[in-house]
Amino acid sequence: QVQLVESGGGLVQPGGSLRLSCAASGVTFSSFGMSWYRQAPGKERELVAGITSAGGSTTYRNSVKGRFTISTDNVKNTVYLQMSSLKSEDTAVYFCKAQRYTWPRTTYWGQGTQVFVSS
Repeated sequence: QVQLVESGGGLVQPGGSLRLSCAASGVTFSSFGMSWYRQAPGKERELVAGITSAGGSTTYRNSVKGRFTISTDNVKNTVYLQMSSLKSEDTAVYFCKAQRYTWPRTTYWGQGTQVFVSS
C-alpha cells in the first residue's frame, strides 16, 4: 500500500529557505515518477518539480528554477524539495505525488504541508 507523508512546511520570511520531505512507503523510485505540486488559495494545483527514475531526470516550473531543488534519498525512500530565496508567491500547500510508470499508471497523493512566506 502506497503512503506519502509530507513534512517540513511552516512560516518563513521572504528570502528564507525550507526543505520539504515526503516519506514514501510502498514506493520504489525506479518504478514511480515523483513530483511536488502546490496549491494556493483560490488557485489550481500546479506542478512545481518532478524527478524520474531514481533521480535520472528533473523538471521545474519556470518560476522556481534556480531556487528549488528536488532530490531523492533511496535509502530513506524520501523525496525532498529544497526551497531557497522564497517569495510571498510561493505561499501554498505543497503536495507530494507518486505516479507508477507502468499501466495502470496509478497516482497517489500525500496530505500536503503548508508553506507561508511572509514578513
